[in-house]
Amino acid sequence: MQENKTDFGFARIRTEDKTRRVSALFSSVAANYDLMNDLMSLGLHRLWKRQALHISHVRRGSCVLDVAGGTGDMARLYLARMGGQGRVVVSDVNQAMLHQGRDRSLDLGISAGLDYVQANAESLPFANYSFDCICMAFGLRNVSDKPAALLSMYEKLKFGGTVIIVEFSTVAVPVLRRLYDLYSFKLIPMLGKFIAKDEASYRYLVESIRMHPDQETVSAMMEAAGFCRVEYFNLSGGIVAIHRGYKL
Repeated sequence: MQENKTDFGFARIRTEDKTRRVSALFSSVAANYDLMNDLMSLGLHRLWKRQALHISHVRRGSCVLDVAGGTGDMARLYLARMGGQGRVVVSDVNQAMLHQGRDRSLDLGISAGLDYVQANAESLPFANYSFDCICMAFGLRNVSDKPAALLSMYEKLKFGGTVIIVEFSTVAVPVLRRLYDLYSFKLIPMLGKFIAKDEASYRYLVESIRMHPDQETVSAMMEAAGFCRVEYFNLSGGIVAIHRGYKL
C-alpha cells in the first residue's frame, strides 16, 4: 500500500506529520512573525490585506471567521471595518501564534468582539452556517489537505456569505518572476537567520510558496468545495492573489 505523502516545502513527508511540523515551525517564529512580514514584503502585506478586506462585503454586525489568523492583524482590520459592532473569531492550529495575537490586541486596547480558538482548518469546530464571511490569509499553503479545509469553510459559512483566500501565488510577469526568485531564495532566508534566528523556517516559507497551486488550480478547488462565482485578483504582478467565492 502506497504511503500517503504531502509536500513540506520541497520535501515529501507523511501527510499526518505536516500539521505537527508546521505548528512547530510557527511556534519558533511567533515572536518575530509580524516584524518579519513587514521586512519580507517591504510592508506590502498590509496593503494586500486591506484590499482583501475591501472586497469581502463585511458590514456592521457581521460574524467573521479568520482561519489561520495567526497574530490577528487581519481580524483587527475586520473588527475596525465593522466599527466594533460585530464578532471576529480568530482560529489557528498554533497556540503560540494565538497568544501573540491576543497579547497584541490587548496591548492595543482591543478585547471586545474578538475570540480565539485553537483549531485545525481541515475540521473547523463550529456549527454549520455560522459566519457571514470567512477569511484565510496566507495559510492555505500550510494545510495538509486543502480540499478538506475549503470544504470545512464552505460548511461553516452562511448562505449568501463570502469566502476570501489570500495567498502567495504564481507570478505572471516573467521579468518579475526572475527577480522574485532571486529575492526569495537569497534574501528571505538571510533575514530569517539574522532577525528571527531561524533560517530553516523561512527557507520552508519560500519553498512552500513555490509548491502552492497556481491561481486557476485554487479557483477550481474552491468550486469543487461548492463555492459559486469564484474569481481571483492578482496583486503585485501575481506575487499574491486574492480569491473570492460565495455560498449561494
